[in-house]
Amino acid sequence: MRIYNTLTQQKEEFIPIEKNKVRMYVCGPTVYNYIHIGNARPAIFFDTVRRYFEYKGYEVNYVSNYTDVDDKIIKRALEEGISSTEVAERYIIEFKKDMDILNVLPATCHPKATEEIDDMIEMISILIEKGYAYEKNGTVYFRTRSFEEYGKLSKKNIDDLEAGARIAVSDEKDDPMDFVLWKPKKEGEPYWTSPWGDGRPGWHIECSVMSSKYLGDQIDIHGGGEDLIFPHHENEIAQSEAATGKPFAKYWMHNAFINIDNKKMSKSEGNFFTVRDITKEYSGQIIRFFMLNAHYRSPLNFSRDLIEAAKNSLTRIITSVEQLEFLLKSDALTSEEISDSESSILQEADLLQRKFEDAMEDDFNTADAIAAIFELVKLANINCNSDNSIKFITSMRDRIVALCGILGIEALKEEEILPEEIERLIEERQTARKNKDYAKADKIRDTLLERGIILEDTREGVKWKRK
Repeated sequence: MRIYNTLTQQKEEFIPIEKNKVRMYVCGPTVYNYIHIGNARPAIFFDTVRRYFEYKGYEVNYVSNYTDVDDKIIKRALEEGISSTEVAERYIIEFKKDMDILNVLPATCHPKATEEIDDMIEMISILIEKGYAYEKNGTVYFRTRSFEEYGKLSKKNIDDLEAGARIAVSDEKDDPMDFVLWKPKKEGEPYWTSPWGDGRPGWHIECSVMSSKYLGDQIDIHGGGEDLIFPHHENEIAQSEAATGKPFAKYWMHNAFINIDNKKMSKSEGNFFTVRDITKEYSGQIIRFFMLNAHYRSPLNFSRDLIEAAKNSLTRIITSVEQLEFLLKSDALTSEEISDSESSILQEADLLQRKFEDAMEDDFNTADAIAAIFELVKLANINCNSDNSIKFITSMRDRIVALCGILGIEALKEEEILPEEIERLIEERQTARKNKDYAKADKIRDTLLERGIILEDTREGVKWKRK
């Protein structure tokens, strides 16, 4: 397996720190609002990475945090006249709902920043003792120039950055490049007691602390959106490696941005969409499938035409699986054992499964992996019918379902039990057709259509689906 490492800017063979185990940290949401469609991309992608590692037999310890104390959270709390805790808890619940909709599995651990303050204070104290940090009037700063490798992830030169607009400049800093580890309290804000006075931690320190606490000082993979490379992940490296004296993460993975109709998503452009907005019209499965149709390091353009295309493509896969399932549940299949010709087709299916795996092991190329699934679907559509054996049809169905499952796509729906009245009408129509009472059969079909049930007559029997 080869992974593109942002740190080295090349693909590298994945070799875990501990055999058959993966320690992965992905920066989670700041919980002050519903997540937008751009936030969904890393959630979906790194969930897929986790699923593939587990498919390959790795034990994955996957940590993704909640930033539940932040200026944006405090601002919303003041606007609504409630506590920051109430705001954060509300949107953690809403975030979990969105993850369920997108079929994103819960992380092994979802630590909250506010529950790890003591450990943050401890790490800051260590950095002060080692000379990497200093306190001024209740604020603790990281002495950026003291970490000689600063800029190694983003490839930014510290001298070129000094006057950069992205770095907050303060007269009390020893150097304008220094960043905040601890800030003093302000009126009406939540705070905690520390050796430097009442206050709260800076944003960057929380991920260093939570990663170390739940995964150890050295981890295999650290991930997030490419907007986090600088300064957040750069600062994480500086803090963590200065505190522990060890390399922080072996592999750094970053997904590219999402554009809306070829424009950067922003509220000022009027093209800012939350996951809740999109899922009013499209299922979470369609959104997930759409996201995975592009390589994670490629910018992704979100438009109605493209998501409609993704919807139609996903329907092709699901329809194929439904047909295989229908064959298995009908009385059409009589043979149990796989024939020589079926065995030859299954060998082709084996090659396509290997093609899927090769794509995933080439820097998690989900676009090519999906292409392999479509080849498998085509193979099934051409070769699977009522003349086949049960084992052959089962094998083809299970293969498609399993590969989709690695991507978090549920190709096999849970069987829906129709109301007894609908089942009775379908049976009555079948009886009418056998008796060549086509007028009655057509009338029942129209009645069912009015109730949202579409019937399709096939040589294996009648099939139904919702309108």
